[in-house]
Amino acid sequence: MDLKSVGQVRANPNIPQVSPGDTVRVSFRVKEASRERLQTLLGLVVRVRGGAAGGNFTVRRVTYGVGVEHTFPFASPLLERVEVVRHGRVRRAKLYYIRRLSAKEARLKERRETAAQKVAIREAAAEAAVIEEGVGEEEAPGQESEIDQAVDEEGVGEESAVEEAAAEETELEQAAAEEAKTAE
Repeated sequence: MDLKSVGQVRANPNIPQVSPGDTVRVSFRVKEASRERLQTLLGLVVRVRGGAAGGNFTVRRVTYGVGVEHTFPFASPLLERVEVVRHGRVRRAKLYYIRRLSAKEARLKERRETAAQKVAIREAAAEAAVIEEGVGEEEAPGQESEIDQAVDEEGVGEESAVEEAAAEETELEQAAAEEAKTAE
C-alpha cells in the first residue's frame, strides 16, 4: 500500500467546469450547533487555483455594499452542487480588480458558446447517459433527443437567432436611410 494512494484527493462530481468570470450558484452545507442546513451563495468566480491538493475556487458577492469572498475546495464533501448561471467574458485569470469597482462597473459581458462547444456538451451528455443507462437509446427520425433539447434550452450556439437579428438590423438601417433621402 502506498502513502500517496491513502491521501489521494478525489474531485467532487457535483462541481462542473468553472472559470474566472463565471457567475455561479454554490449550495454548501453549513453546520450550526447541533443542526446542519444548506446555504446558497450566488456570486462571481474571482479566481480558480489548481494544485496537488485538488485546487479551489473563490466566489465574490456584494450584498448591501459589502463584498464577501468565499473560497471552496474542489474536493470538499460539503459542496452539494455548483450551478453555472452565466459565463462572463474576461481576459485575466485572477479578477482581483473587481474588488475596487462599483456594482455597475463590475458587470461583465456574457461569453457566448460556439457551435464546437455545443457539440462537446452534447457528446459529454451522451457519454454520461451511456454510463448511467448502460447503452444509449436510438431515437426515432424527426424526434429531437433529450440532449438536444437540454442544449437548446440553455441557448448555447443559436446561430440562426443571431443571423435573424443581424438581418432585422440591416433592414432597419436601410429603412432609416430611405427616410433620410425622402426628407431631403
